[in-house]
Amino acid sequence: MHQRLPEVEFSNARSPHSSPGPVRVLVVDDDPITVSLLTAVAGDEGYKVVSVCDGREAYRVLKSDANFKVALFDSRMRNLEGLEIVRYMKTEKRLMKIPVVVVTDERGTKQMVDSFAAGATVFLQKPFTTEQLQRTLRVALLSREVQQNRQN
Repeated sequence: MHQRLPEVEFSNARSPHSSPGPVRVLVVDDDPITVSLLTAVAGDEGYKVVSVCDGREAYRVLKSDANFKVALFDSRMRNLEGLEIVRYMKTEKRLMKIPVVVVTDERGTKQMVDSFAAGATVFLQKPFTTEQLQRTLRVALLSREVQQNRQN
């Protein structure tokens, strides 16, 4: 059984025009090395990270906590795949505004097309650089702000 990893707060990073408090990011991957890498880079950017080890645990977290500004999901995981979680999020009003970054090591355009069709905001292919991940997080946050501005 996988356990929820503790929240890690590195600083009080905020996105422009956001409400007070740190930006919370949900990181979900069944590879502990990838979780560590994603958590470290997001933490260095000042985000407060909640990380879990599989799709089923991510589903449990999202059922009880929708207070995330961005979610990063591995596309393929044990128990419940990332794209299934994205599809679920797009059916729940309280979750559908959370931009999702799908991270994968699969090659080809099919995975990218499937990710966007499921509702992903950004697609990031492994291996990636720290700078690519940093920019991807910023793009995801900006997409959320654009969406909120359209609704206002």
